[in-house]
Amino acid sequence: MNFSDLGLSEKTVQAIDEYGIKEPTTVQIDVIPSILQGKDVFTIAPQGCGKTISYVFPLIDIISNSNADKNSAGINILIITPDSEQSVKVSDSLAIFNKYHEINEATVKDRDEDIDNEANVLIASPDLLIDIVNEGKVDLSNTNILVVDDINLIKKKKQLENLEKILELLPADKQNIVYTNRRSRETQDVLDKILKAPQEIKVDKTKEQEAAITAKTIEAREKPQGRQRSSRMAATQKDDEALALAQKYNTFNGKTPEFLLNKGIIVDID
Repeated sequence: MNFSDLGLSEKTVQAIDEYGIKEPTTVQIDVIPSILQGKDVFTIAPQGCGKTISYVFPLIDIISNSNADKNSAGINILIITPDSEQSVKVSDSLAIFNKYHEINEATVKDRDEDIDNEANVLIASPDLLIDIVNEGKVDLSNTNILVVDDINLIKKKKQLENLEKILELLPADKQNIVYTNRRSRETQDVLDKILKAPQEIKVDKTKEQEAAITAKTIEAREKPQGRQRSSRMAATQKDDEALALAQKYNTFNGKTPEFLLNKGIIVDID
């Protein structure tokens, strides 16, 4: 099984291949086709099995196809994460695999964030999202696809109440994609409000070792000496050439991800 077999576009598969991921994990095999078909999906999977990119890959194609359709009003996607750190990781993954597409996303990292209302994708934790909604910075009423990653961790962060407030602002007619690292009775009422006859996908714990496939593939690539592996590193040296190119071509609408401007950074993905 390869990523082309799952229905992803040639451009997305090319970006995946160039990054060094050669075959999908179980969760990606099960989830990607369902998302592309517009189904509601509820996935129970451990951390590290590639669940984040199991929705990033198909959403890139969905947005790209919508943007290419002149008769389409466009797709608006809301991705709710447990905290800002996870929001940044999702943003990084979108930037990496959006290499051959044109997708605009906005990531809320703090309460003073300026939001691009033309963005196809908005990524935020429940508390920060509620803050910017209350300040009138964003309108959620036109959301087409909702992703909740990960509802059990959102519960642990004591953010279920804020998540429920957000749900009240969203349209009923949308695609819903929800992930959790384990089933929880405390989250069931919220799940019932989100999902409509979802396809349920569960990654068996006995297959948890497969979670290392992506990491092993990336680690196996030849890397120059002195490169460091990190999802987000504070003490880094700026790449002057990358900075000049970013300014010249206004890449990512002036919001070039930080990791692309630093030397020797390899981004961990899930």
